[in-house]
Amino acid sequence: MKTDKQVTDNKPALPVVGLVEWFRPGEYAHVKETLASLKELGVTELRTGVSWADYYTPEGKEWYDWLIPTLAKEVNILPCFLYTPPSIGEKPRTSSPPKDKKAYADFLDVFIARHGRHFEWVELWNEPNNLTEYDFAHDYGWNKFSEMVGGAAHWCQQLGKKTLLGGMSPIDPNWLQTMYDHGVMQYIDAVGIHGFPFVFDQMWDGWEDSIQAVRQVMARNNCQAELWVTEAGFSTWQHDEYKQLQEFKEVLKADATRVYWYAVKDLDANLPTVGGFHLDDREYYFGLKRADGSSKLLYRLWARHGIEKLHELDYVKRSLGEMPEPYTLITGGAGFVGTNLAKRLLEQGRRVLVFDSLSRDGVEQNLQWLHETYGDRLEVYVGDIRDMQAVRKVVRHAEQVFHFAAQVAVTTSLDLPINDFEINARGIINLLEAIREQKTPPPLVFTSTNKVYGGLEDMAFVSNGSRYYPDDANVKKYGISEKRHLDFHSPYGCSKGAADQYVIDYARTYNLPMAVFRMSCIYGPHQYGNEDQGWVAHFAIRAIEGEPVNIYGDGKQVRDILFVEDLVDAFLLAQEYMGSISGQAFNIGGGPANTVSLLELLKTIGKYRGQEIPLHFGDWRPGDQHYYVSDTRKFQKATGWYPKHNVQEGVAKLYQWLCENRGYKVPMTLSNVLEKEEEPVNKAAVA
Repeated sequence: MKTDKQVTDNKPALPVVGLVEWFRPGEYAHVKETLASLKELGVTELRTGVSWADYYTPEGKEWYDWLIPTLAKEVNILPCFLYTPPSIGEKPRTSSPPKDKKAYADFLDVFIARHGRHFEWVELWNEPNNLTEYDFAHDYGWNKFSEMVGGAAHWCQQLGKKTLLGGMSPIDPNWLQTMYDHGVMQYIDAVGIHGFPFVFDQMWDGWEDSIQAVRQVMARNNCQAELWVTEAGFSTWQHDEYKQLQEFKEVLKADATRVYWYAVKDLDANLPTVGGFHLDDREYYFGLKRADGSSKLLYRLWARHGIEKLHELDYVKRSLGEMPEPYTLITGGAGFVGTNLAKRLLEQGRRVLVFDSLSRDGVEQNLQWLHETYGDRLEVYVGDIRDMQAVRKVVRHAEQVFHFAAQVAVTTSLDLPINDFEINARGIINLLEAIREQKTPPPLVFTSTNKVYGGLEDMAFVSNGSRYYPDDANVKKYGISEKRHLDFHSPYGCSKGAADQYVIDYARTYNLPMAVFRMSCIYGPHQYGNEDQGWVAHFAIRAIEGEPVNIYGDGKQVRDILFVEDLVDAFLLAQEYMGSISGQAFNIGGGPANTVSLLELLKTIGKYRGQEIPLHFGDWRPGDQHYYVSDTRKFQKATGWYPKHNVQEGVAKLYQWLCENRGYKVPMTLSNVLEKEEEPVNKAAVA
């Protein structure tokens, strides 16, 4: 096991890095998930708790008989021994000193005899100067703690184990001196410290100053023990995943032999912490992953690039200062649509601020591409639309706003409706209020969805071979117009529909320049699609990689699809004509001339691939429409806009980009479509 700092060529040495995760008895699945996460991150060091109190419950021994060997097969364990059985404490709680101070050493003796072959070090208690973890109010002068831990440390060394003094939290050099004065430190091989900058440690002096203060005490006492950061972390309870990334990068610079980062996963919101049930919500959000298992920004970047590369990701940043020069703000700007809009604006020489949480697969690559291609003209603020203060900051000097930041998947909204609401509905309120606060409110274009019209159950459709057609001749000719009544289906439909209506109402009530696009299916370069969103790209990706495609329903569902460059034209025209279109919603899509069923699209993609794509069929999903085609005449009349790319041309361009992006050869079958000259276009269609 490494004890020295990890060294890479021509780079600052990194401490040995581990993770912290606590397990309750019976959390077998949690343990296996944690080990899988550590493997993905390349981490081999794990600090975890061994509860003295849990050990002497009926299931305790069996649990640790499984847990310790299971962990030891995959990682190096640092067990932290803590929590007095209430029945033997001076007070009936786990933070109490035991009545018999030697009982702690006796427990360690039993545990080491049973499991000691699986670990080299033992950590003696956790955060002893934190009242929640150790009740020092009933231990004047720390005499009881010193007797308990000093005796245990001496005995553990006799048993061949190295000893780590439980990490101070907050870091307190005076407390450490007390441990020297009481003779505890003669049996200690490493000193632990904890730090939670700007969470629990609000008056934070930085790792350098904090560690220097501890080392001064150690030097004054001629102590040769190592110094470890046994727990550091940052809570994302305010949705600030960028700050979590930054604090992790900071602790990697610490002058410490080891650093353990807390934690792998957010706490289960249905369970209490040591301090109580939701008495401090910050405690629930320290994970690299959320409680549902989805990855936060730090986890994704670490897994993708490795820990040594995190300092090199200069495009994952927050533009500092007041940024006084006007810019176009694109929320969700690293997404598929936002990247294409930013590209157009940057090519026109305009300044763009991309505001994005980088929460979706592929968006980091988009941001990197924008950064490398356009450099200083691009400003970046990695932040979350739910963070009101961050939203206020980026709106302050915006001259135009495009709002694309959203939770975009119907299926995700069904699993996590509160999360869906917070991002889509609360997020739009944050943005609208930030705009309303400005002396000159910037005009806003908001992307809504055709899902606000519901499942169209009142409309009759007929099947004709590979697609559905509406029975209504007018709808068949023109598509669904804005006169269609709203009928929100699914939590996603409700949250986006609410946002849609809020934008229209803010325009009316506060006389703000705002317009809504109720969009159909958009596709094109920089789209990393999946089954839930970006299905055109998803189908193409599956075909390129030789994988089958899952179809929900019979595949005859019809959509109008719009190539993203045509959508960008529409965005810029909307801003140009904002004076006359403000307060209105517009259906935006490919229109009746650019419709395709799922089966027809897959047939086209199969031709590009050179063979038929295997399909798997499943049940229809809630709120899925048999047919949706946008009637775009209202926006066309207002601005002169129309789509310039037909389905064949647009899908061919997407397929080519996906092949090149993934390192696949572009099929020869695309050449005729890609080389086809475009017809002259109406100038009104080009922003």
